[in-house]
Amino acid sequence: MKCPIQFGNDARTKRGLGKLLPRSGVPERPLASDSGSVVIESAMAFILIVTVMIGIIECCVMMYTFSVVAEAARHGVRYATIHGTMSSNCSGPSTGCADSTGSNVVTDVTTFANQFVKNVSGLTVQVSYPDTGGSTAPSRVTVGVTYTYVPMFISGMRHSFHVSSQGRILY
Repeated sequence: MKCPIQFGNDARTKRGLGKLLPRSGVPERPLASDSGSVVIESAMAFILIVTVMIGIIECCVMMYTFSVVAEAARHGVRYATIHGTMSSNCSGPSTGCADSTGSNVVTDVTTFANQFVKNVSGLTVQVSYPDTGGSTAPSRVTVGVTYTYVPMFISGMRHSFHVSSQGRILY
């Protein structure tokens, strides 16, 4: 007598191939549209990778620009601290200084930033002397730099950096 209970998947196996058949007993056929899926998936992955790479490059350029603006502010403070009232090329609001507005400091900051940034038209420099001594030693000088960053790849989006640096006048 033959046992009606079958163990395993013997009832659904195709003879000789060992491939399972669906429960309906009809063999499955691959769909005709599967042949181009690799190309579509590769194209989608490529677009995603390129988008991520462009975003990484844009972030790196923005951080580079920020560091240049910060260094320009520090450079301006250095220029102002060395060119106090005892300097032959004095900058600041003290009596006897030919440059009472600090425009030499602004020019120095702009020249420094122009060496490393492609466009300095969005650069604004403010020079202030918060102490009552003006540009005499050991008064303080503050240089604030504001720069509007324009992205390389994403048009229409702008970001403003504001960096401030402060130091004491030495001469």
